[in-house]
Amino acid sequence: MLLAIRSLSKCPPATPCAEMNESYKPEFIELKKWLKDRRFEDTTLIPARFPGTGRGLMSKMSLREGQMIISLPESCLLTTDTVIRSYLGAYIAKWQPPPSPLLALCTFLVSEKHAGDRSPWKPYLEVLPKAYTCPVCLEPEVVNLLPNPLKTKAREQRSHVQELFSSSRGFFSSLQPLFPEAIESIFSDHALRWAWCTISTRAVYMKRPPQPCLSPEPDTCALAPYLDLLNHSPDVQVKAAFNEETRCYEIRTATRCGKHKEVFICYGPHDNHRLLLDYGFVSVRNPHACVYVLKDILVKYLPSTDKQMNKKISILEDHDFIENLTFGWDGPSWRLLTALKLLCLKAEEFTCWKKVLLGEIISDTNEKTSLDVAQKICRYFIEETHAVLQKVSRMKDEEVALMNQLTLVETLRTEELKILQASAKALATLQAAFT
Repeated sequence: MLLAIRSLSKCPPATPCAEMNESYKPEFIELKKWLKDRRFEDTTLIPARFPGTGRGLMSKMSLREGQMIISLPESCLLTTDTVIRSYLGAYIAKWQPPPSPLLALCTFLVSEKHAGDRSPWKPYLEVLPKAYTCPVCLEPEVVNLLPNPLKTKAREQRSHVQELFSSSRGFFSSLQPLFPEAIESIFSDHALRWAWCTISTRAVYMKRPPQPCLSPEPDTCALAPYLDLLNHSPDVQVKAAFNEETRCYEIRTATRCGKHKEVFICYGPHDNHRLLLDYGFVSVRNPHACVYVLKDILVKYLPSTDKQMNKKISILEDHDFIENLTFGWDGPSWRLLTALKLLCLKAEEFTCWKKVLLGEIISDTNEKTSLDVAQKICRYFIEETHAVLQKVSRMKDEEVALMNQLTLVETLRTEELKILQASAKALATLQAAFT
């Protein structure tokens, strides 16, 4: 699933329902009416606001394992079929090269948002976030505070969205007959970014058959009003899919939930880098969270005089042992330690590199050296993370307008610091065996 939320924590302590319930708010009253007109009524969940997670859905009753929590009719879903059937369909059909499914959805969202009260989708658009915290929306000085692997992906994400906008200007111009205003004032870079983030953070997976008027890229995204209020927790299990027989998008929970508690779903076993990149939030105490070690840091504390270093790096690259090297809550990953063991092989041990990749122990000296290097790398990251957190703290005092973005980075870095500290302890225990 590709649904999105603002932030995450486990279920908060019980609070009086009247203080959390948001179903009385005008935007949710209108949304419920709109959904009812499309043959959906929910008697199980209600919109509410929770400490730590913000808006979500609260159970009106205790939920048992396997219980259906939402069955949203196809008539409520926003898909490329919706777009093709709309006033945009004729323009999409004649444009060459054919627009992608993603561009079609983005175009529809921007157009309908611009229509305001005239849009039949207004009740849904009114409850969508006005702004997002995906990296593509972060200010450059905030992106610079991200860990290097995520920083690179964040910049790639921004370039990707900018390229989508630049390459789509001709198509947007072809829509001018639909609008009295200048098309550039409607389909701006900011508007497209909002639409792209809406889809990236809130869409559910729903594979559609190829459309002749769209490019052959996979058509797998559908926006699911109301359902997309469900927040994420890595601690729950759900079954979510479109039911071809009932023609509804259905979610069943495999986890019990008490009455008047927030109902969570799980977007997948994602680490915090993936969650921030795709959904714009960070998960606290995420069991899948980790700290990535790039190649330049991997060799930072190895002897510069090692004449076999280039060959060792080539072996790691050839055997896919140069990426996804991480520190986790339990310590350094097996992949990270294996890579370090190979890099720490002495000249007379080098012929044993295949055994290292198979998990065999070469010598106590090799084991100890690799653990020592891992500990040095871990301490480097701890010091670097402390420095970034201090910088974030100063910026929060000086850049009030960036408070939300800086708080997001602060949460990510704080979680990574906890992981690194846990890894340092785990490494100390492993090192003690060689003293």
